[in-house]
Amino acid sequence: MDSLMNILTELDSSVAWEKEEALIDDRILDSFGVISLVAELEDSFSIEIEAAEMIPENFNSVEAMRKMIVKLQEK
Repeated sequence: MDSLMNILTELDSSVAWEKEEALIDDRILDSFGVISLVAELEDSFSIEIEAAEMIPENFNSVEAMRKMIVKLQEK
């Protein structure tokens, strides 16, 4: 999932993405960031992230995002 890290680094290179566990809860990733990220993830991974998937639990950490991506790719 190097492409996920590339996307996150392009979004904000000052964040230590792999270390963060509360990206949404700590407001490191704001609503605009989530919208931008969702668009990039959908394009890069050929998935559709529906509104029901846009919850903090799916975006609070890199691992949570990876799990969501894998789950959506299996659909």
